[in-house]
Amino acid sequence: MKNKLTLAVAALGILALGACGSGSPSGTAADSAAASGPGGLEKITVGVIPIVDTAPIFLGDSKGFFEAEGLDLDIQTATGGSAIVPGIQSGSYDFAFSNLVSLMVANDKGLSMKVVANGVTTTGNADKDFGAVVVPKDSPIKSPKDLAGKKVSVNNLSNIGDITVSQIVKDDGGDPNTVDFVEVPFPEAPAALENGIVDAAWILDPFLATSLEDGSRVVSHNFVDFDPELDIAGYFTSAEKVAAEPELTAKFQRAMNKSLEYAQENPQEVRDIVGTYTKIDEETRGKLVMPRYRVDINTEAAQKLGDAAQEFGAIDKPVDLQVLLP
Repeated sequence: MKNKLTLAVAALGILALGACGSGSPSGTAADSAAASGPGGLEKITVGVIPIVDTAPIFLGDSKGFFEAEGLDLDIQTATGGSAIVPGIQSGSYDFAFSNLVSLMVANDKGLSMKVVANGVTTTGNADKDFGAVVVPKDSPIKSPKDLAGKKVSVNNLSNIGDITVSQIVKDDGGDPNTVDFVEVPFPEAPAALENGIVDAAWILDPFLATSLEDGSRVVSHNFVDFDPELDIAGYFTSAEKVAAEPELTAKFQRAMNKSLEYAQENPQEVRDIVGTYTKIDEETRGKLVMPRYRVDINTEAAQKLGDAAQEFGAIDKPVDLQVLLP
């Protein structure tokens, strides 16, 4: 069962996000492409989720990797991949960040989205990852199968959260069809869990670290339990844009790949940059679990993810990775 849950941010007193744009407010992507940034740079708008996953693009921007390719980034934020995909379709973003399932869903609906760079990869460590399903310390939920029949929050429905959780519930002997998934943005999830609005919450860092600090307990690091080599998300645009603007796409791809490599080699700088686009304090940032950032995408894990997305109803047709991936 899947439904939406609307939470009042003010009433719950949850953690607020900081200002996340690295440039001035943007208009449409067409306006951005036509505009020139400082020094004649080509201005592009990129839509991201303000979580640890997206640290490399902020870090790469600060290090001048995009400027070196002649690009001036305007980074805009949204709640999740399914909210970002329409931004590419409408032209509000030139490129964007999304979990792979949301892109599979988009292509299943005929939207023709194309990944141009990897985004973030699970640690591969079942005991320590940057995303997890958590419950209150005294919850009777002890393992994934116990999530059956319970209310579990995810940031967006029919994306990588509910699909991977459904798979681990099934693998543990539970009935994934009885899990009641509800939409709760990551910043609000710790409060929703604490206030008993949901029985369990799927949360990513930096909000996972906050929840654990407040006393929640991990039931599963669902990405690792799904597949230890799972690539979670990628930077993408429309296939039409890739075909129409191959040079721009190549510039973005080169800068993004360099950003991923730099982030992987400099975890402390990742922690520092997270503090510039969220209001996560230094002490909490020091406790964050660093994901892997890598250029290459594991196609076997991606295929497994596509198969699960079809099994659990997110997509109707088998995923075509040759169309989706670089």
